[in-house]
Amino acid sequence: MEGLFLRLLLVVLVSANAASAGSIVEYLPGYGKLPFKLETGYVSVGDSELFYYFIESQGNLQTDHFFLWLTGGPGCSSFSPMEFDIHNYPEASILFLDAPVGTGFSYSTSADGWSSSDTESALETYKFLRKWLIEHPKYLPLQLYAGGDSYSGMIVPLVVKHIVDAIDAHTVPRFNLQGYLVGSPATDETINTNAKVVFAHRLALVSDELYEAAKENCNGNYADVDPSNTKCLSSLGAIQYCVKDLFRNDILEPKCVFESPEPSRRSLDEKSGDFILNTPKLEEYWCRSFNYALSYIWANDESVQELNVRVGTVKYWSRCNKSLSYTKDVQSIIDVHRYLSKKQLEVLVEVYTEKHSQNGYRLTYATVKGAGHTAPEYYRRECYYMFKRWLHYCPL
Repeated sequence: MEGLFLRLLLVVLVSANAASAGSIVEYLPGYGKLPFKLETGYVSVGDSELFYYFIESQGNLQTDHFFLWLTGGPGCSSFSPMEFDIHNYPEASILFLDAPVGTGFSYSTSADGWSSSDTESALETYKFLRKWLIEHPKYLPLQLYAGGDSYSGMIVPLVVKHIVDAIDAHTVPRFNLQGYLVGSPATDETINTNAKVVFAHRLALVSDELYEAAKENCNGNYADVDPSNTKCLSSLGAIQYCVKDLFRNDILEPKCVFESPEPSRRSLDEKSGDFILNTPKLEEYWCRSFNYALSYIWANDESVQELNVRVGTVKYWSRCNKSLSYTKDVQSIIDVHRYLSKKQLEVLVEVYTEKHSQNGYRLTYATVKGAGHTAPEYYRRECYYMFKRWLHYCPL
């Protein structure tokens, strides 16, 4: 039932009307009255209409934390991958945002407004958060954290820097910022590219001979290779050939070609829950992309679009928008992390367990063993307890 509930949650990715304030969703079609507070809506930031869904903590609102969450891509909806324990959700109120514009149900009111970049997306996200909290002032005093995974590892620190700079400038209202979290984060384009070759060798996906040849021919740098360095290009081509059939998010799982399913009335009208829950369960036929299929069917069904989604603003909802008009104008976020390390912040990086503390800045690295990219999609319960213990300053 809880699995079906989560799938039905897509039905209510809706907003009130054209106003920036959202609306409370009390009932889910096919599920009934919700056991927690869910609000969805749009917030206007310039030409962008940014879609969100907010779930309020069932614990003590005076002491529980407030979390802004982004998903990577860029262009992947923050709906995916998330799962909630609907009977016990006391730790934090979470505001999920579809950003940048063109992600999920977020859209632009002008033709030029569909384009975005790292710096633009981070600034828009900060402005969104400020407008949302001003419209929901009871959450302003709560301890604020920002978080995200994958490519959002480039965006979250930029958003946090905007918040920190606003606090230093005594901007009103003042955010009660406590820290930030990045999971399986993109951090530096050169480091990320070079690490993939080292990773392939460490896991015996390429031979020692090929790896050593690549190191020599490329001088250990596999990013932005000089086109005239044909030996390096040849070595990298051979490495790519060795790994081309592997699923890059988890090399132990099958690589599948995934095409978003076309919505069909039959799939929704005739035992819709059974339709998706009965995806192939034999291990030799299972694929992770099966987990995504229902989101496309629900989100693009006419009955869902009638539930206050602004019809026509997004022609086809995609879990990840591959046609996003986006410029990656930040190549490394390391200097921003260095800047933030001078502030008294709690930071969790989901990688491996290691702690650093200096002048009130506390940085924790933590690994979710056996998980693919990103970890919450593989081990939700383990990630939940990691998150919970970090919030309560317990040793990981």
